[in-house]
Amino acid sequence: MLSEVPPWLLRHRIAVEPYLGDSAYGPQFGERVENVPALVAAVRKQLADKDGRTVLATAQVIAAPDLDCPPGSRVTLPDGRNATAISTASHTAPGLPVPASMEVMCQ
Repeated sequence: MLSEVPPWLLRHRIAVEPYLGDSAYGPQFGERVENVPALVAAVRKQLADKDGRTVLATAQVIAAPDLDCPPGSRVTLPDGRNATAISTASHTAPGLPVPASMEVMCQ
């Protein structure tokens, strides 16, 4: 059984519009989900995006492991800034006393 990151640690609230893919009319997004519990930190970290280009991440989001936020998703941060998800990482450690979480790096 996996334990999740405790809800009391997720002090911020974000909104997420999951990226669904590109169409002839541009990027398509799923329904906006409001009030997603998260822990958001300001960062400055160089990452490779989904196309392999080097980009600068300016926000790190930690949320519950079931967060639907693939790279390319639109994320509204607690300060109202709109950001784009660059990369996601699912953190699990079955059998260890470490909570599962989803990490999203945003530009």
